[in-house]
Order: sequence, then structure tokens, then C-alpha cells
Amino acid sequence: MAHFMDVHRGMHGITSDQLHQAHQADLAVEKDENVHFEQAWADPASGTIYCLSEGPSAEAVQRVHERAGHKADEIHEVPLSA
Repeated sequence: MAHFMDVHRGMHGITSDQLHQAHQADLAVEKDENVHFEQAWADPASGTIYCLSEGPSAEAVQRVHERAGHKADEIHEVPLSA
């Protein structure tokens, strides 16, 4: 399985509770696509959210986000980590 970092924009002023709800929405449907969302981070001032996931493809990650109601603007495979 590959790791992916995705970016969502336009979420200005997002709260901790809203970020948690969005992450929970991903977790609720991730198994259907064999994806696991590991963590999410947000910068309310810029409206940017970052999500780290593991799954078979960027397309599978996007399908989870779409079903959860927040399509990613960018998805990047992250082939190396330390």
C-alpha cells in the first residue's frame, strides 16, 4: 500500500470540531476503498487542510473524500519516509 498526502483548500475558519467531523466522515467509508486515513491537519487562517492516508491509489483516496463530502484539491503519493 502506498501513502498519500492530500490538500483541501477553501476551508477558512475551520474549527477543531469541524476537522474532527470531516476526518470521522472519511473513516466511516474508508474500508469500502481499502484506504486508511491516518491523520488530518488544518490551518484555519489559510483554509488549508492536509490529510495523510494509506491506500491502493490516489483515485481510491479521492473516492473516499468525495463520498465523505469534501473532494481533495490535490493528492500526492509519498513514496519515501523517514
